[in-house]
Amino acid sequence: MASTDGQGGNHGEGDQSARRRPPEWADGLKQLYDSVVEEALPDNFKDLLDRLDAIPPARGRDSDK
Repeated sequence: MASTDGQGGNHGEGDQSARRRPPEWADGLKQLYDSVVEEALPDNFKDLLDRLDAIPPARGRDSDK
């Protein structure tokens, strides 16, 4: 009789389904990540990015090494 609890038999299929299930802490980590991604970017950081974008790229920098 084949086991249906994911152990033995089924040529390791139970082990694969156990690995596909995310760990218990994964939901909390995903919620934390999503809250950080959705957080607004501070104005001073936006200004810094704009100033960096305005700087022309340096030419021949790699040849100086």
